[in-house]
Amino acid sequence: MRLLLINGPNLNLLGKREPDLYGSTTLTSIEEDLRESGRTKGAELQFFQSNFEGALVERIHKAFGQVDGILINAGAYTHTSIALRDALLGVDIPYVELHLSNIYSREQFRHHSFLAEHAVGVVSGFGVMSYELAMEGLVNYLKKIDGSNG
Repeated sequence: MRLLLINGPNLNLLGKREPDLYGSTTLTSIEEDLRESGRTKGAELQFFQSNFEGALVERIHKAFGQVDGILINAGAYTHTSIALRDALLGVDIPYVELHLSNIYSREQFRHHSFLAEHAVGVVSGFGVMSYELAMEGLVNYLKKIDGSNG
């Protein structure tokens, strides 16, 4: 099973940016941990991060026919990007939206997601563990629709 983890704007600053809110773990560390955890679940992971909306859209397009599922932390684009929503719908790849912080306990503008409506699920508020929980959920979903038990 092939999964793609997409991280949006400012997530390259994890570990440095607002550590009281986002923690001190770097994106590289999250990716290393997910790669290992994915391996134990039969999932091969690819990673992509960009601060540019168009680059994220292009990477989603490139995923068509290449991956079985997408994990996406679109950062602030979650709340603003119809282009990301349309790209995800266009490739028709199951995806899970995820966030480090609980977006519903933050500013009002963060309470709306353009991605959630068509996501397999949304994981929010568990810090770095949100990535692992999102992957676990997506792997289980993909196994279920594939008809395999593991």
